[in-house]
Amino acid sequence: MIGRSLIRLYAVSIFVLVTGGCAPEYSPKPRGYFRIEFPEKTYQTFAPSCPFTARIPTYATVEPDHSPDAEPCWMDIRFPQFNARIHLSYLPVTSPSNFHELVEDARTFAFNHTVKATAIDQQRINRPEANVYGLTYEIKGNTASNIQFFVTDSTKRYLRGALYFYEKPRLDSIQPVLDFIKADIDTLIRSIQWK
Repeated sequence: MIGRSLIRLYAVSIFVLVTGGCAPEYSPKPRGYFRIEFPEKTYQTFAPSCPFTARIPTYATVEPDHSPDAEPCWMDIRFPQFNARIHLSYLPVTSPSNFHELVEDARTFAFNHTVKATAIDQQRINRPEANVYGLTYEIKGNTASNIQFFVTDSTKRYLRGALYFYEKPRLDSIQPVLDFIKADIDTLIRSIQWK
């Protein structure tokens, strides 16, 4: 009787091991990110008490730059839902050497990201009908700032902008938001008018 019980126990154990031990192969799933809801693209005219106007998104807010070295026409266009800001710095052009210094500063600020950047694409801004000229720097890779630009009339006015996300720079997770805000930056640049 004990012999039959042991045989049944062995048979049940072997059956359980054979049928239960064959699980499907495990494959890890890629990390997922939250779905991002983008607002509808609508714009409003932004006319600060500075020598320029532009169109900015209605879902963005503008606040003055509160850093200790901030000039009167330095401000941030905030995108609170994306934890991002476009830092705008307006400076008057006082001389040809000052103009070249400002343009070189913009280039230096953009190329400071070469340590982490995989590429830096430059695109010329040329709007002669509005007397607006400059460059856009698209900085690829896991960098602190992915888009920077400057516009000028080459004689009196100079405006520099830089987009920053206040998150750890991971391009794969911010790329959809970066593309969304890049369209807003393009609209801002295309709409700049000097006063």
